[in-house]
Amino acid sequence: MTLKFRLLAAAALSATLAACTVGPDFERPTTPASAAQGFAEGTDPRFAATPLPDGWWRLYQDPALDALVRKALERNTDVREASANLRRARALIREARGRLFPSLSTSASANTNQVGTGQNAGVGFAPPEPLTFDFYQLGSDASYEIDLFGGVRRSVEATRGDALAAAADLDAARVSVAAEVARNYALACSSRLQADIARESLATQQRTLDLNQRLFAAGRGQRRDVANAELLVAQAQAQVPQFEAEQRAALYALATLTGDTPASIDTAAAACTTPPRLDNAIPIGDGAALLARRPDVRAAEARLAADTARVGVATAALYPSIRLAGSLTIGGTSPSALGESNNIGFSLGPLISWSLPIDGAARARVNAASAQADARLAAFDGAVLTALQETEQALARLKAAIEQEASLRDAAKAAEEVARITRIRFRAGRDNALQLLEVERNLLDARAASGSAIAARG
Repeated sequence: MTLKFRLLAAAALSATLAACTVGPDFERPTTPASAAQGFAEGTDPRFAATPLPDGWWRLYQDPALDALVRKALERNTDVREASANLRRARALIREARGRLFPSLSTSASANTNQVGTGQNAGVGFAPPEPLTFDFYQLGSDASYEIDLFGGVRRSVEATRGDALAAAADLDAARVSVAAEVARNYALACSSRLQADIARESLATQQRTLDLNQRLFAAGRGQRRDVANAELLVAQAQAQVPQFEAEQRAALYALATLTGDTPASIDTAAAACTTPPRLDNAIPIGDGAALLARRPDVRAAEARLAADTARVGVATAALYPSIRLAGSLTIGGTSPSALGESNNIGFSLGPLISWSLPIDGAARARVNAASAQADARLAAFDGAVLTALQETEQALARLKAAIEQEASLRDAAKAAEEVARITRIRFRAGRDNALQLLEVERNLLDARAASGSAIAARG
């Protein structure tokens, strides 16, 4: 049988046997039919059934927010880490694919050898002269694993699933960072707004205090009224530093999210006094669009696919492994001798190995891989349900926040009107100081509640 015939026969055997792939094939898990429908909280006219766009933060039409998100997506440390993990996962795919092809190694050596060292001296004859010569050698080894039961192909599938999960994790990091940037930007704006409201309240309470002090000095008021007015001024003063601190905390968070030190405060965010708002209906899509968009759901599905493939890897280990190995060597005492045919040697043949699963360890690994795949399926189902739950909860809370903000804004306007009328009546002597102070206290509370509602909605 010629060498060429043997190689062709080995290749045919490899192609035939490689058609067998053990282990379960991945099938995309099903989700409840109701999961693809519209949201229970999505019937409100303030929500639209159109899907949420990828660059959702651009809906606010706020250049400062756009710049911050763009900077964060480029420089945020969590995004950079997730990107590096994705590059590593893709490199592991290439490594796993390498096992589908023959491996080849080469070697070269040049040695000086000496034979005969005079060890026979003193036994009745003269020691031989040492023989010194050079020896040159070139070698090449090749091997190819016949993927009998698809263990190599399953390992490639597993690494592909890991890479898809890493890509989803990168998307999740980007979504999380963009959301945190938007949240802290809104917090910085709303805290600045609350601080301005608190300063306006402070100025109003200070004017009321000045009025009561003048009346008391003129003998028309009481010390109790002055003390109550001083109490309201102190309460208004106490609110200002709290909101200023919250604004600075949000600005420090924005700096860190964008890859800067906390002291590198963004000037546009620091000057913002109005939280971003949407003028049109908020796009929310439906359950099907949500599940296709959510990175955590996609990551759970990819990890399920990877662990399903690893069941096949563990199953393939129960069966024999065959490698085709060959080597070629050329040796001679001079470089020119390497070209002589009688100095060429080679070997070619199959290598069969089989770790007999008599101790139960291999089957235990299969069972462990199957259990891991079952756990991944449960995790996928949990990710689907969690995504739907979080969306419904967020929509419910957003609806309540919008309604609360509107009600408290109307309450603040009403309190301002009552305070305006009461001040006029107080100056005309028709209302007393206690009535004015009570109205001012209500105004202070109404303004604070309205500011808090604006911050909560953001």
